[in-house]
Amino acid sequence: MILAGDVGGTKSVLALFEKAGGGLKQVREETFLNREFESFKPILAKFLRDETAISLSVGCIGAAGTVIDGRCRLTNIDWEMDERALARTLATPRVKLLNDLEAAAYGMLHLKSDELTVLNPGAGPRRKGHVAVIAAGTGLGEAMLFWDGKWHHPVASEGGHADFAPRTDQEIALLRYLSSKLGGRVSYERVLSGPGLLNIYGFLRDSGVAEEPPWLAAKLREGDPSATISEIGLAGEDPLCVFALDLFSSIYGAEAGNLALRCLAIGGVFVGGGIALKILPALRNGSFMRAFTDKGRFSDLMGSVMVSVALNPRAPLLGAAHFALRL
Repeated sequence: MILAGDVGGTKSVLALFEKAGGGLKQVREETFLNREFESFKPILAKFLRDETAISLSVGCIGAAGTVIDGRCRLTNIDWEMDERALARTLATPRVKLLNDLEAAAYGMLHLKSDELTVLNPGAGPRRKGHVAVIAAGTGLGEAMLFWDGKWHHPVASEGGHADFAPRTDQEIALLRYLSSKLGGRVSYERVLSGPGLLNIYGFLRDSGVAEEPPWLAAKLREGDPSATISEIGLAGEDPLCVFALDLFSSIYGAEAGNLALRCLAIGGVFVGGGIALKILPALRNGSFMRAFTDKGRFSDLMGSVMVSVALNPRAPLLGAAHFALRL
């Protein structure tokens, strides 16, 4: 029996899998809202409270933070996780912590064709080679799959926290706006994330690109403002939301292209995370791919790289479960 987990900044998903016929069979899955718990430990206890009869062989958990020496401090929530402490709690010989995008990258290899949608079908078939994975959600995650000539191996990174590199006069103005607002440095995560979309919207509003109508201002004060901007932008109900979504998609494509260049991802680029699923029509309208391929002398190469959006949000969980088979 394998315990797999996907612990993000907003929610945690845990599942039990059994080894079956060289693969995996899911036994149970449950999702928890992190804000309802003070740490990961009570989530684990609640998930396993009725599983007194099982004997775990291994656990593998993807966590949204940097994993060093078996320890992880999550980036967007004040939690710490430790492989050795988790192994004692679970009474299992081995628990492996992965960065959440490291797990997601491995999970992409186990998605079926109908769980992916290709943004540039003219790119041709996916080649053998390194793969890049980028995922905007509560934060921005980036990872790679290193190809050794026979197998892919997930490689974690904290590329989402690299310096935001504007490409146009408007993006330069956005950098200056956010630098003033944040008191200095601006990373890509400050732009490409749920809070990042709200930052882009605020910049466009405050720079006078379009007026914010009173009804929209009131709606943004209710619930999740980033989700509201996405919904209204996709419906074309307000110019500010439409412009914000378009700028977000363009910057998303540019950074996905940067990541592909950094690891020479001729094996393809996967776009994961919760935001991509919510704004898929915006990613398909062309702004993402135009920015992705706008790489000067390497534009032709970038045009040949297949870019796919993962339609199954469980990729990190599946990646953690399948990685556990290697432990």
